[in-house]
Amino acid sequence: MVSVSILNVTSYTGLELLRLLANHPHFRVTSVTGRSAAGQRLGQVFPQLYALAGGACQEEARHLAELEIMEEPEATELAFVCLPHAAAAEAVQALLQRGTRVVDLSADFRLRNPSLYQEWYKHTHPAPALLEQAVYGLCERYRERIRTTALVANPGCYATAIILALLPALSAGLVSRDLIVDAKSGVSGAGRGLRLDTHYAEANEDLSAYSLGGHRHWPEIVQELETAARAAGQTYEPGLRLTFVPHLTPMTRGILATCYAELQPDGSGRLPTSSQVQALYRDYYAGEPFVHVVDQPPHTKWTYGSNHCLLYATVDERSGRLLVLSCLDNLVKGASGQALQNANCMFGFDERCGLQGGAVYP
Repeated sequence: MVSVSILNVTSYTGLELLRLLANHPHFRVTSVTGRSAAGQRLGQVFPQLYALAGGACQEEARHLAELEIMEEPEATELAFVCLPHAAAAEAVQALLQRGTRVVDLSADFRLRNPSLYQEWYKHTHPAPALLEQAVYGLCERYRERIRTTALVANPGCYATAIILALLPALSAGLVSRDLIVDAKSGVSGAGRGLRLDTHYAEANEDLSAYSLGGHRHWPEIVQELETAARAAGQTYEPGLRLTFVPHLTPMTRGILATCYAELQPDGSGRLPTSSQVQALYRDYYAGEPFVHVVDQPPHTKWTYGSNHCLLYATVDERSGRLLVLSCLDNLVKGASGQALQNANCMFGFDERCGLQGGAVYP
């Protein structure tokens, strides 16, 4: 068994990792940290852990529940870092120095340009020397590099949904450089910290846009889409022009991103049809275990609690635009599930290990 530590286990992403790892055949959590609950047993903070695993795995559930939450991690072979940005980078440096392989769920190693990081996160990068070493943790793009790296930068939740939605179209040169994304997320995407806009009375029965001046996932999205387009021989000079507006919705989990792009005519001046676009998307993601092209607009309920991303692509013939809807659980494929998928890839395990469950419905 590969020994695993989770830093900041009391976060939503840390707790979700515990849920997913409880039944994993190759990983075993042996160390957890969380300064706000240091000295307590996991089962005291999260009593649900006692019933987390079923059948033959009851012993593992008890093991998790009895783990003591520490201030600093013990030595393990793999670490999931669920700390806020900046604090995460400092922890990652120490982990790598002791020989631990790391999946970092913060934003600290997603952007390759440290100046861009400073612009969007408002402070100097704590470990710029590690940026070249870090691999962006989207298995659908970087599977072979993830297998051999010691540091994976787990993508953001919005970024995952939007990048997966637009990769096939941009790689094929199907659309112009002008992109518009309207995305909606559940309240858990804001984390466990207390904020006025996530209080029940504020968020319930309300829908609101936020970060209109620029969401921090914007540079990550543009970076990865432009990189993929160049790799496929497509040029979008002077770069992609993305308008991205996120919205807070009164639900716990889920992201639904609606992406719009102007279609490019082929050599004879004709635009692709919906069936041609759907065929392109199915071919692009053929064989991917967690990305599925569906025949109707997806609902967030269809991915709730699972590591699956559902895509629906169609053509608006009146406007000549491509429409792609992307749906996933922000805590699973948008965070902890994707982190586990990356870890499976790093250690040579089937990417589906610990992630076989479907959505919780209704």
